Amino acid sequence: MRRFWAMMIFLALPLNGFGSWMVWAEEKEEKLEEMVVTATRTEKELEIAPASVTVIKKEEIEKRGVKTLDSALNTTPGVFNRRGKGLMDVLSNVTLRGIPGEARTMVMMDGVPLNDAYVGNVVYGGLMPEDIERIEVVRGPFSSLYGGYAMGGVVHLISKMPEKREFTFKAGYGSHLKGDEAMDDYWKGYLSYGDRFKGFSFFVSYGYQATDGYPTDYNVQSSRPPAGITGWIPTTDTQGAIRYLIGHRGDNTWWDDSLRVRAGYDFSKVTKLRLSFLRQRYEYDYDDPVTYLRNAAGAEVWSYGTVRERTFIGGGGGRVLNHYNVGFETEVSPLKIKFSLGLQDVEKNWYVTPGTTAATTRFGGPGTRNETLSQNYHGDLQVTVPLFKRNLLTFGGSFRYGWANTEEHDLINWKDEDSKTRLVYQSKGKDRTYAFFLQDEIMILENLTAYLGVRFDRWETFDGYVNQAGTAGYPKRYGARDARSWSPKAALVYKPFERTTLRVSGGKAFRSPTTYDLYRTWVSAAGTTFAANPDLKPETTLSWDVGIDQGLWKGARVRAAYFENYLKDLIYRKTVTPTYREFHNAGKAEVKGVELEGEQRFDFGLKLFANFTYNDTEMKRNEANPASEGKKLTNVPERMFNVGADFEKGPFYASLIGRYVSKRFTDDQNRDRVNRVYGSHDPFFVVDARLSYKVLKFATLSLSIDNLFDKDYFWSYKAPGRSWFGEVLVKF
Repeated sequence: MRRFWAMMIFLALPLNGFGSWMVWAEEKEEKLEEMVVTATRTEKELEIAPASVTVIKKEEIEKRGVKTLDSALNTTPGVFNRRGKGLMDVLSNVTLRGIPGEARTMVMMDGVPLNDAYVGNVVYGGLMPEDIERIEVVRGPFSSLYGGYAMGGVVHLISKMPEKREFTFKAGYGSHLKGDEAMDDYWKGYLSYGDRFKGFSFFVSYGYQATDGYPTDYNVQSSRPPAGITGWIPTTDTQGAIRYLIGHRGDNTWWDDSLRVRAGYDFSKVTKLRLSFLRQRYEYDYDDPVTYLRNAAGAEVWSYGTVRERTFIGGGGGRVLNHYNVGFETEVSPLKIKFSLGLQDVEKNWYVTPGTTAATTRFGGPGTRNETLSQNYHGDLQVTVPLFKRNLLTFGGSFRYGWANTEEHDLINWKDEDSKTRLVYQSKGKDRTYAFFLQDEIMILENLTAYLGVRFDRWETFDGYVNQAGTAGYPKRYGARDARSWSPKAALVYKPFERTTLRVSGGKAFRSPTTYDLYRTWVSAAGTTFAANPDLKPETTLSWDVGIDQGLWKGARVRAAYFENYLKDLIYRKTVTPTYREFHNAGKAEVKGVELEGEQRFDFGLKLFANFTYNDTEMKRNEANPASEGKKLTNVPERMFNVGADFEKGPFYASLIGRYVSKRFTDDQNRDRVNRVYGSHDPFFVVDARLSYKVLKFATLSLSIDNLFDKDYFWSYKAPGRSWFGEVLVKF
C-alpha cells in the first residue's frame, strides 16, 4: 500500500500546477465524447472509464490493412499477440498485462464469450476484421463483471450493423519478396451487403483467404549424419546443445473462410432485438517435405541411424465452428434491461499425426487422427437502475454450460483422415457456472466517481471420463466437484482538470480449470506423458493499478499506468519423472509492469504515436519445479514498444509502423537463451509499411510491405520474412 500512495502522490502533486499551465497553453479542442461499454457494462465516456481502455475503430483496422483479427491488437499497449508464422499459426493467442495464456484473457464478441470449452482459447482463423465495428481492450482484473478467464482483462469485439444500405467488396493478392521465407500466393477476398429500412436491419458477409505458405517447421536432430552423407547444417537447440538441421516439412499451406449473418429489429428507441450467426472454417496442411541430405551419389537421403523418414512429415488439421447469438434490450423506466444468449458449437476440430514407426513415410503409412468436439452455452441478464441521483446500480446473473469430447483413432494411412480404425484414446467432461454480479457507480463529487463491484461464481465439473484403450486401470470415471469464488473490485476516477484523468483500481479475478486441464492426457513423439489432473482447483489473481490520462497541447495526449498482479494456485506442469509430467496447482507468481503511450495529431493529416510496455514477472513459489523459483514466467516478453506514423491527405494515405518484442522464455528455468535457432523465441523489431489511394469516391487501391527490412528471426517457427500485398476496395 505504501507504493500505491507514493505513486498517487507522485502523479497528482505535479499536476496541480502543470494542469493549470495546460489550460493556459492550449486551445480547447471540440470533440465528440467517445463511449465504451466493456469497462462498466454500461455506456461510459472513454476519458472517465474506471480502467485502462484502448479502442480500435473500424477505420483504423481498414487503413492498416489488418489481415487477421488478432493482429489488429499488435500496436496496443499491454497486449501481447503470439502469432509466430503468419496466417498459418493455429496457436495464435492474445494475452494482457503479463498474465500468460489466452485462457486467462476474456475475449468476447457482442457480449458473448469466445473462449472455448476445451482449452479456453479463441479461434481467430476465419474471423474477418472487416466484420468488426470496433474493438475495446480493457486491461486489469474483470472477473467482478465477467467471471472466469478475465484475469488479465477483456478484449471485446463489437460487430457492425448498417445504418443505411452499404456494399463492400475487397480482393487482394500478395507473396514473398525474397526466396521462400514468407507466405507464397496469398489470396484474400471479402464481400458484404447490409441495409436498414424502418426498424429492420440486416448484414451478411463472406470472407476467404488462402496461401501456399512457406517452410516453417524444420527437421532438427540430435544425432549427426554419418560420414558420406552431406547437406546437413550445424546448429544448436535453444539451450546451446549441438544439433543438425537436415530438412523441413514443406510449405505450410492454409485457407480459412467465414459466413456471417446478422439481423436486428428496433421495436422502439429503447427496445431492440439482435440475432446473429457466424460460421468459421479453416484447414492447414504441408506440401511435400524436403531433405537437405545427399549420399555420395547425390541421391536424396531420408533416414539414417535412428532418424526415420517420418521426422520430415507434418500432418494437417482443421476446424469448423458455429456461433449463434441472441441479444435483447429494453427499458422499463427507470430500469434498463439487457439479455443475451449464445451457443458456440465446434462442429469439427481435428488434426493428423503421422505414425512413429519406420512404416510411416512421406507417401503414407500408419498415423493417428485426433478430434475434439465441444459446445459452450452462455446466458447473461443485466439490469441497470439509477438510485438517489448519484448512484447507478448494475446487477444481474449469468449461466455457462460447456462440454468437450476428445477421441483419438488409429489411421491406416496418415494421408487419408477418413481411414480411421480403432479408438485408442478418449477423454471428456462437462462444466457449468452460475453467477451473480453487482456494481454500484457512485458520484462522490462532480469530478470524482467510485465504482464498487462484486461477483459470486459457483463452478462445477462433472461426467469426467478418460479411457486409454488396452491399458490396465482404464477407463476411469470422475465424480462431480465444485468450487466457489468471490471476485470483488473497487475503482476511483478523478478529473482534477478538464484534460487530466486519474484512475486507481484493485480487484480479484479467477479462472477455473478447463476440460483439457482436468481430463486430457497425451503422449509426445519422444515418449513423454503430459497428464491432466481431475483434482485441480481454480487459480486466482489479486491485482491493482494506477493510471493517468493527460491532454497536452492541441492534438497531443499521453497516458501512463502502473500495475501489479499477484497470482496464486497457477495451473502448472509438474515433472513427476523424466517421462511423466502432470498439471498441478503449484505456483505463486508476481507481475509488475508499466504502460506508457502518447500520440500527436496535426491538422495537416499527420499522426505520430508510440507506446511502451514493461512486464517484470517472477515465479515466487513453484512446488512443481522449485528450480523455476525466481525465474521469469514463460511466454511473457519483458519489453514491448510500438512506434509509428500515418499521414492522410485527400485521397492519399500512408503509414509506417515499427513493432518491438523482447526475448521470451518457454523453459520455466529460463535456460532457452540461444536465439535464431529453431524453437527459440527471439527478440525482434519489424517495420510494416502501407500506401493507399482513393482512385474513385468508392474505390481504393493499396499496397502493403510487411517486415520491410526483412528481419530474420524465430518465434518457435521460422517467422515470415519480407512480403508484399496489393488490394482493391470497393465500398458504397
